[in-house]
Amino acid sequence: MKQQLDDAERIPKATIDILKDQVFGFDTFFVTSQEPYEGGVLFKGNLRGKPAKSYEKITNRLENKFGGQYKLFLLINPEDEKPVAVVIPRQTLQPETTAVPEWFAAASFGLVTIFTLLLRNVPVLQDNLLSTFDNLELLKDGLSGALVTGLIIGVHEIGHILAAKESGIKLGVPYFVPSWQIGSFGAITRIVNIVRNREDLLKLAAAGPLAGFSLGFILLLLGFFLPPSDGLGLVIDPTVFHESFLVGGLAKLLLGDSLKEGTQLSINPLVLWAWAGLLINAINSIPAGELDGGRIALAMWGRKVSSRLSSLTIGLLGIAALFNDVAFYWVVLIFFLQRGPIAPLSEEITDPENNNIGIGIAILLFGLLVCLPYPFPFDPSQLTDINFDL
Repeated sequence: MKQQLDDAERIPKATIDILKDQVFGFDTFFVTSQEPYEGGVLFKGNLRGKPAKSYEKITNRLENKFGGQYKLFLLINPEDEKPVAVVIPRQTLQPETTAVPEWFAAASFGLVTIFTLLLRNVPVLQDNLLSTFDNLELLKDGLSGALVTGLIIGVHEIGHILAAKESGIKLGVPYFVPSWQIGSFGAITRIVNIVRNREDLLKLAAAGPLAGFSLGFILLLLGFFLPPSDGLGLVIDPTVFHESFLVGGLAKLLLGDSLKEGTQLSINPLVLWAWAGLLINAINSIPAGELDGGRIALAMWGRKVSSRLSSLTIGLLGIAALFNDVAFYWVVLIFFLQRGPIAPLSEEITDPENNNIGIGIAILLFGLLVCLPYPFPFDPSQLTDINFDL
């Protein structure tokens, strides 16, 4: 309580009175009570008119009275699901600085990610990781796969950058996360400034997976259609396609009767390279924490629903981690680095446009199709060959 009182004193009582009488009003937000909140003041009351219009009016009055001294937030009170207004001194919103320069840490992570992308595409080294440094020359064999998967990841990040530029959102340097299982877990990118509303957050969060999924899906189709450049291709057991509903379904549709469990198949390695890029995008589209999927969920459905969905998703991932090492490391990554909560938006009450919500839902569903297994046998005769011994 003492800390709360000290925080409230950052906004003088005279200023609070001006906020109540001259900044807020009957036409925007009628204040009924206030209380200290995070170094500022939380005002409860009745919101009048459309939230976006009211926010604009209140912000203009706030700037006319105090310049850029204070920042306004229009949020939903989690206790009663009613709108509240929060006014906080801008000086308390300055981003924290880190001891290690951001570019240096990001470059270090990037170099390790390049290494794991190369390593992931050299099966001989994957089988014996300790031999990697004695056989570094073999890493060149993974260059093509690393370039394809890296291209999909890069297009994902470019999608975020373009959307951020359009919405006036500032992003930090992306930290690419290495993974020896799939090459990379994608990138962690901080949002440096305050996002204006849920519409802008949705556009930002969806732009990366939308770009990555689009390119990855096109390359996946090309891999199924194009013959291997060396005429031999990559020999695999078709059961590997059971690991993804999307890839397994496409394989069954495009390869037909040649796809049979237990019968080796030669494919263009572009299929596996593109699949890895799709999986990385799908993992980042999981609706949890500060992942793209978590931001998409918050933008579409608000904090209460997205928080519950995030908890459910992390719980399911925890169960999956008992059987899958990728899920295990992803749970650890979310818990320590991407758990959230997502920083407040300037105005969180207005819902995004329906067309953008449709895109967000499509991204979450597409990611689910990439991650879920394909449960049906590729060879229908296997169903009829089952002996029922009574």
